[in-house]
Amino acid sequence: MRGVSEQEFVAEAVYTVPRGQKAANRTMSAVPDGKKLVRSPSGLRMVPENGAFNSPFSLDEPQWVPDKECPRCMQCDTKFDFIRRKHHCRRCGRCFCDKCCSKKVPLPRMCFVDPVRQCAECSLASQKEMEFYDKQLRVLLGGGTFVVTLGTSEKSETMMCRLSNNHRYMFLDGESHFEVELSRISSMQILTDGSSPGENDIHTYTSLMDSQYISEGGMSRASGMLLHYKPMGCQDGQQLRMEAADDKKAASLWLAAMHKAAKLLYEARDQ
Repeated sequence: MRGVSEQEFVAEAVYTVPRGQKAANRTMSAVPDGKKLVRSPSGLRMVPENGAFNSPFSLDEPQWVPDKECPRCMQCDTKFDFIRRKHHCRRCGRCFCDKCCSKKVPLPRMCFVDPVRQCAECSLASQKEMEFYDKQLRVLLGGGTFVVTLGTSEKSETMMCRLSNNHRYMFLDGESHFEVELSRISSMQILTDGSSPGENDIHTYTSLMDSQYISEGGMSRASGMLLHYKPMGCQDGQQLRMEAADDKKAASLWLAAMHKAAKLLYEARDQ
């Protein structure tokens, strides 16, 4: 694909600002998102000062099952007494005995500072998510280089794509800058080597936020991504296509991490 001037590319973007333009003219993504330490019944949490900047990967603290409604462990059915104390899982809020809720596991999706008590089922889920926070999230924040095309245009631009620090936006920087809010993505296709939209070898999340349908393709190296999203204040959907630029290995790792992030977002709807 040929290069394109900033003026040509801006004409295709729904939200675009030239590089170097003052942050005051950008969207909410450019507003500093400070943190504050809060204490909840479950423990200390480091949360955004403004709730509007919560990470899309975060989970709300659950309501604890009232003590009077759980005379027995909700896992092994052991009756509580002065010796067998009840404990609440910090992730699901259900009530358990010490044996069934003994593990303290990190829970970054709820912004806990220290590991917190969780039941066996929840601790397993949290441990699996730690790989995303330890590995894939770092890759997404670091970014990858792609050839980006907006809509059905033949014009394209080589851009660095990365996840914003608050995890809410996908930033794309080249001669121009624009961004996509993750919560407004309606579908995502991770393209693999030799594939194009419509073929079987595609990882697809259709209607990422509200569909009940998910399908995943083969295990070939990821080579690109096709997004459909609705920009703020726009009724019509926008298409964004990204294809790996020179460093295909780094781009493939970034896309694989984005695939994991999309799965996490989809599954979060039911949690």
